[in-house]
Amino acid sequence: MAPVTDRTTGPIVAAAATISIALVSYCFYYNKSDTKTTNSKKKKTSKPKPSKKGLVDAIGNTPLIRINSLSDATGCEILGKCEFLNPGGSVKDRVAVKIIEEALESGKLSQGGVVTEGSAGSTAISLATVAPSYGCKCHVVIPDDAAIEKSQILEALGATVERVRPVSITHRDHYVNIARRRAIEANEFASKHRKADCLDGKEPAQINDYGPDETKQSSVFSSDCTGGFFADQFENLANFRAHYDGTGPEIWEQTGDRLDAFVAAAGTGGTVAGVSRFLQEKNRNIKCFLVDPPGSSLFNKVTRGVMYTKEEAEGKRLKNPFDTITEGIGINRLTQNFMMAKLDGAFRGTDREAVEMSRFLLKNDGLFLGSSSAMNCVGAVRVAQSLGHGHTIVTILCDNGMRHLSKFYDAQYLFQYGLTPTATGLEFLDIK
Repeated sequence: MAPVTDRTTGPIVAAAATISIALVSYCFYYNKSDTKTTNSKKKKTSKPKPSKKGLVDAIGNTPLIRINSLSDATGCEILGKCEFLNPGGSVKDRVAVKIIEEALESGKLSQGGVVTEGSAGSTAISLATVAPSYGCKCHVVIPDDAAIEKSQILEALGATVERVRPVSITHRDHYVNIARRRAIEANEFASKHRKADCLDGKEPAQINDYGPDETKQSSVFSSDCTGGFFADQFENLANFRAHYDGTGPEIWEQTGDRLDAFVAAAGTGGTVAGVSRFLQEKNRNIKCFLVDPPGSSLFNKVTRGVMYTKEEAEGKRLKNPFDTITEGIGINRLTQNFMMAKLDGAFRGTDREAVEMSRFLLKNDGLFLGSSSAMNCVGAVRVAQSLGHGHTIVTILCDNGMRHLSKFYDAQYLFQYGLTPTATGLEFLDIK
């Protein structure tokens, strides 16, 4: 992946400052059915909604909005689930809550414990946001090519952050593998300080066949740490369940029998898997699609059943070149979460399409979206083009652009990679 720059641009900051005003006009729920009124009947006064019981209770039940510009351009109803309106600012809030609650219920995590995770940003931010509500702390290992503002947000939220160089997942120092070791170290640290009446005679020596890092100082954990738990967002099926139990049912309720298709990109695979499986169990006629960024192998898996292209199979180029400026999506291995997906097809998106889409939506709809959200909207247009006029398509608006200022919204960074936006409309998706 490309190096990070810290420079932001004035126009984008200005756009960010006004986003809340622009969003107000769009945050309307997509009603399940038309309401019928008559002059002879008086409207009933609705009861006031009860207040939310804390931050965690405010997660989920996000609005589903019509993306007007894309809907008008394609002749389809293209709807976006506004996950950026969750308290922690992204769809990963749902996952963080599910992972922590299941860990607490199982006894793998206790109050005073530290949740560790290897994350490119959003999941870690959500874990750091909700962990205090459960009396826990958060330790994050993040690749150093992720947008710098993500690390800054994590530190502001009170998480401890390690930035490490990007390496293959098979390397022991991949950020996910380091996070796994940190959980082991937290358990060992806690066992040395635990009172005798709290000991059960067992010490977790290994997690997923990985032992502790002997060279890492335990001083990164506070003296009152009760142990560690590795969130494992890629393989932990609590991720899938968060969307199967929450996001999917919400979309179904908000669209009813008017939904024709769902599309989203995948990183861990939890969102696309949980939503697609739930929707297709409700109605097999609902088509579910993946949109995949450059360098990711999931498009090949869905369309051809293998994790490589025809050119790669013939030895014409190296396998799995990963070169995309989008963050949080695209992967070159199958996760337990992604394997739960029920997909009818896949589309390949490009960095240029994602960049152009983000600027188009900001200009025409006041939607200031992150890179994965922009790619999802590219996918929604591709689905609309494939199905034809008159269909209802839902995608996920994962997070807003505030976490992407130093890369995805930085003019100098984009110029460096030949991605300066130039489109005046949707011509980059063959729409005149």
